[in-house]
Amino acid sequence: MKSHKCYDIIPTSSKLVVFDTTLQVKKAFFALVANGVRAAPLWETKKQSFVGMLTITDFIIILQRYYKSPLVQIYELEEHKIETWRELYLQETFKPLVNIPPDASLFEAVRSLIRNKIHRLPIIDPVTGNALYILTHKRILKFLQLFLSEMPKPAFMKRSLEELAIGTYEDIAFIHPDTAIIKALNIFVERRVSALPVVDESGRKVVDIYSKFDVINLAAEKTYNNLDLSVTQALQHRSQYFEGVVKCNRLETLETIVDRIVQAEVHRLVVVDQNESIVGIVSLSDILQALVLTIVSRFGQKRLLSE
Repeated sequence: MKSHKCYDIIPTSSKLVVFDTTLQVKKAFFALVANGVRAAPLWETKKQSFVGMLTITDFIIILQRYYKSPLVQIYELEEHKIETWRELYLQETFKPLVNIPPDASLFEAVRSLIRNKIHRLPIIDPVTGNALYILTHKRILKFLQLFLSEMPKPAFMKRSLEELAIGTYEDIAFIHPDTAIIKALNIFVERRVSALPVVDESGRKVVDIYSKFDVINLAAEKTYNNLDLSVTQALQHRSQYFEGVVKCNRLETLETIVDRIVQAEVHRLVVVDQNESIVGIVSLSDILQALVLTIVSRFGQKRLLSE
């Protein structure tokens, strides 16, 4: 991982959308949908530099914070510019944009993602100031899977999730099919999670999953003014494409889990027991952190993640 550079992971063809901070928030979210991307770097003309990222989380926070009822228009979404929203939301918590140069090692990129607790890391050329690509957990794990497949398998890859203690198994946030969208958005913000398993009313059997990415469809369909609708109604748009919740159990090996999450191109697996009841969640960041920390500890370099 130290021998591979961030530049190595950039696809030969990829789409990068950049927004000026003077753009209206509403238009920006519509542009995310139109371009099929989850986030975009923000360019501030006055400073002639990138100052942040606009993500689906921003869309969720705006809806969650300002939604009143289906009869009241969300002024903050309809009228605000990105710069206005950033001033209101960030206020005293402003942080400079975390980014990385293309010649930095992949190890440094993973360390930055983990240390800063972020899911997206822009690769910015320090010479030209151009944004080249947005590095994600998903892209890195796919690269690592290919890398690991070409070398002898480390012993820890044959160990189970339970043995390696990977994932979250306590106080799992979940919702029901009739949960209102606005309630789901509140849980996203309060619990700082990226997906909510949908469990049936009889217990904890997983029947669906509602992720942050699904929320952007409210912009696509212009239905964000009625958040009293149920999650089931909100998910109807994707039923024809949806192949079901991707699951695993705690006794499966890390190798199996990595292969499954990469092949399914999802951001997390729902951990279930023999009755299909939810017992936990394993996310891309859980897996990436476990892989890197295990590799780092084997080489006695744990300090690199805490420097």
